[in-house]
This record gives sequence, structure tokens and C-alpha cells, in this order.
Amino acid sequence: MAMMRPFPALPLLINLGGSLLGFVATLTLIPAFRGHFITARLCGLDLNKTSRQPIPESQGVISGAVFLIILFCFIPVPFLNCFVEDQCKAFPYQEFVALIGALLAICCMIFLGFADDVLNLRWRHKLLLPTAASLPLLMVYFTNFGNTTIVVPKPFRSMLGLHLDLGILYYVYMGLLAVFCTNAINILAGINGLEAGQSLVISASIIIFNLVELEGDYQDDHVFSLYFMIPFFFTTLGLLYHNWYPSQVFVGDTFCYFAGMTFAVVGILGHFSKTMLLFFMPQVFNFLYSLPQLLHIIPCPRHRVPRLNTKTGKLEMSYSKFKAKNLSLLGTLILKGAEALRLVAVRRGENEAGAYIECNNMTLINLLIKILGPTHERNLTLLLLLLQVGPWVKMCMAGPYPPSLFFKYPLPSQVTLLASISHDFLSVSFYRFWLVLLLFPFVTSWFGSSMIFEFFTMTP
Repeated sequence: MAMMRPFPALPLLINLGGSLLGFVATLTLIPAFRGHFITARLCGLDLNKTSRQPIPESQGVISGAVFLIILFCFIPVPFLNCFVEDQCKAFPYQEFVALIGALLAICCMIFLGFADDVLNLRWRHKLLLPTAASLPLLMVYFTNFGNTTIVVPKPFRSMLGLHLDLGILYYVYMGLLAVFCTNAINILAGINGLEAGQSLVISASIIIFNLVELEGDYQDDHVFSLYFMIPFFFTTLGLLYHNWYPSQVFVGDTFCYFAGMTFAVVGILGHFSKTMLLFFMPQVFNFLYSLPQLLHIIPCPRHRVPRLNTKTGKLEMSYSKFKAKNLSLLGTLILKGAEALRLVAVRRGENEAGAYIECNNMTLINLLIKILGPTHERNLTLLLLLLQVGPWVKMCMAGPYPPSLFFKYPLPSQVTLLASISHDFLSVSFYRFWLVLLLFPFVTSWFGSSMIFEFFTMTP
């Protein structure tokens, strides 16, 4: 995007004011529409509660609608200076088209997400929804930018050179990013407050990143991101108030798709899609860990959420039970490898139907329960959000290091951090070893972002 000067302080203040109104509106509208959703049978039971009271679902459509109304009203605000002749020589059509295209993509995703909640689509159909909703986004990128050249990672520069034009493959990458962002939040879900909570933390992380980078060379890209992230943060905060344990509402697939597409929009049009993936490190780990079940190499039940032990009031791992003869050779190898690494709990036995196998469902939620033992639902959500927010807390506690170094951490310090963590491995139990191993990529991916960018960097 072309540089926009002067700094748009007034549009950002108006955006913040509208976002605060959006927070109040979301907070008020969700309980007001509770009865309407239950009457329409858009409700369900909380599987991890003893109460059988119906809870309204798909409440993400309310926060999404408030978000859209805020930004629809905000459309002319960034271009107010163009209404004054001496302040605007030419209307910035590129920025205007990007704003409209981004809103169109998010609007399509909210609509398709709500359709998923109503129609209860299968997983293979869910992949098509963000693909269709990302088309406006990709067409806007093609019309406005069209740059598909990347900086080749250092190990391959001798073969491919410094730059490589990916052509249509770059659009495939952006489409896959939109699919990943929407489904990654949907996969890491199932306990009160987790979907809205992780989205809130990610949006807060992006806002901080944008603010830190405002003095850089791509100020307008980060301002563009703030236009979307600030309203998203406050509307999600209003939703989380009602979705927090014990949840009064469920956010539904509508919110997961809405949140994921919003992140994809700012990552792609804001030209920091690689940094965006750093904010998704727990989701990336959860996706890779879940992959054997998602691809049905290991049988996958429809619901993989933990199970409530009514006697203790704590959540325990949920299991997938299947016949041993139904497991393929690849599935057997994967299961044995994961069992050897103690990433899954496996139980084998025989009944009247023959030999069977039980293994815990492969989600980050179940893995944390395996490591920590049965955990209260609220505490489990807090721990998962701590994994998401941990690097920011580490930055604030770092004392001598200013925020600017957070994104430019020197390589020697990364080596020192690695050596320190390696030393800690020798002094902790095996289960704590895996807990540190889980935290390690999240911490190093943030403090080591300069090293990652040096090896894998794409041009805007």
C-alpha cells in the first residue's frame, strides 16, 4: 500500500470509540437474543456440565454483526481528508478497494459460518467454506498488489537465487492461510471460553505488534490492521464475558470462521502473514498433533472434547475406541511412535468383538490433561490461554529488554535461551519435560522471530 501521511490519529480514535460502543452492544444483545435462539432450536447441551439446561449456540453471529456494523459506519472515516480539497490531491482507491474487499470476505465468512451451524456440515465440507469466502480477498490482492515474488530461504539460494516468483502458487498459499486460520481455531475448541479466549489473545497480540511497528516503513499496513483488530478485540471481549466458565452461550462455528477470516484478512492485506503464523503457534502444534485423526489414519470420533468426571468435577481425557484390525499399517506405526514418546495414552484389550484399542483423542487439550492429570475446566482454559499469551508475559518480565527488541532478538541470546532450557530438561521429571517442550517452541518462535524471518521471509 502507498504510504499515507500524516499519521491517522483521528480515524484511529473514532475506530476506538466505535469499538467501545460495539463492546457495550455485544454485551447487551447476547442475553437479549437468548430466547430467540432457543426458540429457533439453535441451542445445545454443555457436555461437560451435569446441568441439562439448553444453551444458545452460534452467538458469534451477534458479535460478527456488531463488528460489521462498526466497520460499515467506519468506511468513510479513513478518507475524511479527501473531502477537503487542499488535503487530498487524489482519492486513494487502492486503500478503499482493500477495505471493501476485506469486509466482503469477512461478511461472506460470517454468512457461511452461520450456514454451517444451521446445516451441521461434515468436516470435508467445512474446508470449502473459507475457500469460497477468501475469493474476494484474493481478487482484491490480485487487483491491487499482484506481487507474488518471495525471498528464497538461504539454504536454497544457490539453486533458486535470491528471489523467486511463485505466480499462482502464491495465491494458493494465501488461500490455504485463510483455510488454516479459520479451521485452526475451530479445531482447538470444546471447553468454555477457549475459542473466544484464544481469539482475544491473538487479536491483542496483533494490536501490540501493529503498535510497535507503526514507526516502521509499513505504517499504513499496520494502521489498516488496527482498523479491523480494535473492533474485533472489543466485540470478542463482550462475547467472552458470556462464554466464560460457566458458559451462558456457545460461540458456534460462526465465530471460529469469523475470527479466522479476520486474522487472515489483516495478515494478507497487511503484509505480515508470516508473523501471523507466529501468533498461531499453539494452533499449529494442535493441528500437527491432531493430523493423524483429521486424516482418519487413526479413527476420529465426531466430538473429541474432554469428559467430565461427575465425582471430582474435573475434566479427564476422552478416548477413541476402535477394533485393532481396522487400524492400517501407517496408523499402527504412528500410534506406536506417539506412544513411545508418551504423547498418547493407549489401552489395549479384548471383548466379544475381538481385540480393540483405545487412545486419547489427539488434541492439545487432551495432551495437557495427560501431562497434568484431571483438571478443572476453568483452570484448563486458563492454562491454554497462558500458552497463547506466555511470550508477551515473558517480554514484560524481561526487564532490561525494551519492546523493540522483542521482534529483533539477537541470535546469541537465542542460543543462550536454548542452552538454558536444555539444562532445565535435566532437572525435571519426564512429564514436566514434555510440558517444557510444549512451551519451548512458543517462546523461541517469538523471541527468535528474527532468525525465522532470516531463513523464511516473503516480500510484501
